[in-house]
Amino acid sequence: MKKGPYTKLASTLICSFIMISKSNAEWKPAESTMMTQWGENVTPENAWTEYPRPQMVRENWTNFNGLWDFAVTPRGAAKPKTWKSILVPFALETPLSGIGRRLGEKEVIWYRRNFDLPTRGDGRTLLHFEGVDYACRVWVNNEYAGSHMGGNLPFSFDVTSLLKENSNEVVLRVVDDTDSNDRYQLRGKQRRDNKGIWYTPSSGIWQTVWMEEVPSSYLERIKLTGDMDGNLSIKGIIEGDALKNGKLRVSVMEGEKSVSKKSGPVDGFSVKIKNPRLWSPEDPYLYNLSVELIHSSGKVIDQVDSYVGFRTIGKEKDAAGHWRFTLNGSEIFHLGPLDQGWWPDGFLNPPADEAIVFEMEFLKKAGFNMIRKHKKVEPRRYYYHADRMGFLVWQDHVSGGAGPNEWPKWKRLWMHGKEDADWAKGNNNRWKPGDKVDADWPAWAHQQSMAELKTMIDTLYNNPSVVVWTAFNERWGQHLSMDIGKWIQSYDSTRYLNIASGGNFFEIGDIADEHSYPDPEFPLDISLYDDYVKVVGEFGGHGWLVEGHQWDTSMRNWGYGGLPSSIDEYKDRYRKSAGILGELKSKGIAAGVYTQTTDVEGEINGLMTYDRKVFKMEPEELSRIHTEHGIDGK
Repeated sequence: MKKGPYTKLASTLICSFIMISKSNAEWKPAESTMMTQWGENVTPENAWTEYPRPQMVRENWTNFNGLWDFAVTPRGAAKPKTWKSILVPFALETPLSGIGRRLGEKEVIWYRRNFDLPTRGDGRTLLHFEGVDYACRVWVNNEYAGSHMGGNLPFSFDVTSLLKENSNEVVLRVVDDTDSNDRYQLRGKQRRDNKGIWYTPSSGIWQTVWMEEVPSSYLERIKLTGDMDGNLSIKGIIEGDALKNGKLRVSVMEGEKSVSKKSGPVDGFSVKIKNPRLWSPEDPYLYNLSVELIHSSGKVIDQVDSYVGFRTIGKEKDAAGHWRFTLNGSEIFHLGPLDQGWWPDGFLNPPADEAIVFEMEFLKKAGFNMIRKHKKVEPRRYYYHADRMGFLVWQDHVSGGAGPNEWPKWKRLWMHGKEDADWAKGNNNRWKPGDKVDADWPAWAHQQSMAELKTMIDTLYNNPSVVVWTAFNERWGQHLSMDIGKWIQSYDSTRYLNIASGGNFFEIGDIADEHSYPDPEFPLDISLYDDYVKVVGEFGGHGWLVEGHQWDTSMRNWGYGGLPSSIDEYKDRYRKSAGILGELKSKGIAAGVYTQTTDVEGEINGLMTYDRKVFKMEPEELSRIHTEHGIDGK
């Protein structure tokens, strides 16, 4: 049975624009780099051709991926006169861009693309960028279209008034400060000095660029909430001319069969589904939706296709008094990997849609039911695949800050109530009594962080797979923690709040989260955490080096707890950690996050190599271990 608009999403390529394309012969990946099997097959013609916004599908769109003109100039320079070619949507530093060079601290990237517009309709034309790292200005036909700040999330410009018949030009100027002091840029795991747990910066356009024709009044966004009782609430966010007495009409379908149809006000109404088939990791069923914007005259002004999963998350105490996660009223243990979402050939951007599916199929076979998406927001298609394949996603807010000297001290969960600070001597990162657990951020930096946080929640709200918002990881960029936690709770009460994975813990939200390497631990004797769902948000990190599959042989290439002497010892270490987690589960732990899905740059602690060509443990073996120790997501 059809589980969503996947077939349509894969084939919707009805374009009203004609692109001026460059020759494939002008591009090749940067030399001497690690490639995945999907990266090896990328060409300018097939680079990310899929529809980029699965939760709101319109047929009339144009993909702008492919070869663009680009140049790198000093920050004070004017628009360049000479250009080279770069493959969009891959960042400047990546092999798949065809460039593979670093952006200097005093440099900017310029992009240029030409396209033909043979006809002009009566509606609007939107220019969409799914991700540009970090701040950009955009011109169309030498006219200013707008600017955007934030490298992790989609944004758009209405360029209707700037377009001409026939030949048109789009130009971008992109600045990426990464970890420059005093910039407070939300950058996740990117750092110029990419050692240890930090990775190579990723600058410029790194996700799909596309155009879309919409009516003069249109659905900018829809907000969907489906619960276990079959209640679907829907709200439309409208752009364009005011619609007096306008309505929405939603049709809910099981595959192609209509099961409910109802109209209501644009600002929100509910639809009831009888005997809903509930969404879960075991049965990730998705209902197809058709959403129409109706004028007061009865005319359909706009229409989009979408989908919804009916599910309710919650928490309840077990017989021993421990808080547990629930899904659709039943207890569920969350088991999944820490997932960095980095690729050797595309960095932040997977080399292809099929690569995402490959990873998720591995994790599903391995018996994981959850993925912790670490300090990164993925392309929107990633969450669509999580929806249809059945994963619970813990979504981190992307971290940032001025640098480690500006971070607060790290107060681990086990440090609560400790008055003797002897353990902190010689470690400048560790908290000791009297140290701050929140950094001081300037107002403008906090406002930008909150803007990106809000956009992330808005962008991913409709995805049933997303069940946790993690405001901070450890102490990275942690500031105004209580204020931010209260805001998240008020803005989205349908999901769990993890205020800080691994600390610094504040008494807000649903989760108390400890990080422990290599084996999982939790300070169960501290009563402060008894009012929260207790989880081990990171553990493991067992390393194993696979010869011929290292990103850089000159790096330290490390794993937590030192490297084992054999692959059998590596597997034994995993079994030991799984056994300890099983024991902790019996004592009240409700989730475990294993570090990590793949090797990344100098980290060789993945379940598979960075190029995704070697599994260090077969997924079936991992599944058997999880079942043996009672941590198989049940």
